[in-house]
Amino acid sequence: MRILHIIPTLDPATGGPVEVVRVLLEHGPQEHSQEVVTLDDPAAPFLQQFAFPVDALGATSSTYGRTRRLIPWLRANRSRFDAVIVHGLWQYCGYAIWRTMSGRVPYMVFPHGMLDPYFKRAFPAKHCKKWLYWLAVEYWVLRGAARVLFTCKAEAELAQQSFWLHRWTPFVVPFGTTPPPRDAESQRAQREAFFAACPSVRERRFLLFLGRIDRKKGCDLLVDAFVKQSASDPELDLVMAGPDPQNWRAELQRAAQNAGVAERIHWPGMLLGEAKWGAFRSCEAFVLPSHQENFGIAVAEALACAKPVLLSDKVNIAAEIAADGAGLMETDTPAGTERLLARWIELPPDERQTMTTRAQECFHQHYDMRENAKTVVQLFETRSS
Repeated sequence: MRILHIIPTLDPATGGPVEVVRVLLEHGPQEHSQEVVTLDDPAAPFLQQFAFPVDALGATSSTYGRTRRLIPWLRANRSRFDAVIVHGLWQYCGYAIWRTMSGRVPYMVFPHGMLDPYFKRAFPAKHCKKWLYWLAVEYWVLRGAARVLFTCKAEAELAQQSFWLHRWTPFVVPFGTTPPPRDAESQRAQREAFFAACPSVRERRFLLFLGRIDRKKGCDLLVDAFVKQSASDPELDLVMAGPDPQNWRAELQRAAQNAGVAERIHWPGMLLGEAKWGAFRSCEAFVLPSHQENFGIAVAEALACAKPVLLSDKVNIAAEIAADGAGLMETDTPAGTERLLARWIELPPDERQTMTTRAQECFHQHYDMRENAKTVVQLFETRSS
């Protein structure tokens, strides 16, 4: 079977969907061929890191991703593919697949959390504009899909709350990530790569946030909660790792400076490869107080490194992880985030160790992509049999 993935960009700075594509292609069944078409500039340096075929059609200045090159390319190449997976919504890519593949080549859509009702509440004016596009295009894209793929039951249920007019065939696919090398030499190299990027925490204990510095991620809640809990554990620091697309970091740093804890909050920027895994290896626990998170690849990555995860209740897999004893969960509010840190700080050493063991077990039971990546391809096989 030949499968095409379509995504506007493979830039790692854009977050989870890029990692989804990577793990699906690198760990899907080897007997099937897969490739990606993207609207990136072919000369983009980040494209060199991917070990699978990428057809980059060229940069577009439109945030919608409209380009004259995509539909002709799809028409010229559709005979090469048996199935297509569309990653994301609200982009020209979905419209182009609907126009060129519907009735010819089966396609599935991976919304990646973009149907969460959080966006309706947080951006009501923008949601009104989306209704127009929904009626004209997106409703039909999803209706024509063989499956609409969700990463957990909660995401599938929430998706039905965004638009009262909806019709699609849902399917919940198990998801996660692949664990990094665990031998002693590899772990040492990972930690050294991280400390090269963030040397100020080499001798410090720290909690880790790793993701976009974004309001949706609750970064302000985390900084404020750390400020309030900093005196409870003077030896504990916080690492805020990730790109800053909203240029928000300076404001958060000023808040830490005014509170007198700026030297205990570290900002190494985006971490990739060994430096990313080294951050997980070196932290005490991973923290994500998001207001909306359909899955959270970084959550699975932390569990893969046997690290407990401290999550808001708006991370859709948080309840299951907390039930497994692999982390803690609180509300996505200032008080909830402060409780999250306080509970971790107050946790006795033996209970922290138990949670670490359960984090590793939770990953292997639910989020190891070496097995889960096969599910998506098998959906196409089942449909065609």
